[in-house]
Amino acid sequence: MNKNNYCVIMGGGVGSRFWPFSRTTLPKQFLDFLDTGRSLLQLTFDRFNNIIPTENILIVTNDLYADLVHEQLPDLKPEQILLEPMRRNTAPCIAWASYHIRAI
Repeated sequence: MNKNNYCVIMGGGVGSRFWPFSRTTLPKQFLDFLDTGRSLLQLTFDRFNNIIPTENILIVTNDLYADLVHEQLPDLKPEQILLEPMRRNTAPCIAWASYHIRAI
């Protein structure tokens, strides 16, 4: 595997379009919609973990969901979970993750 490849999984949204299944306290990325026993976040992580080294997979999420990410992906190191200081949509999320990767 190429050690220079990184994967950024965005998981900070509140999932408002999936209401009533998805709530602010448990948004869609943490739910098992496909009845596989794995959440959408876990399934996404699993897919990329086959092609990207585990240590190069980063999750960007809201600080409200840090515990859920730790619970669902317990093998991640704390530095792999980037907590957004505030929600600002996709572009700032990717820019912040890119800045973090460049600093590694």
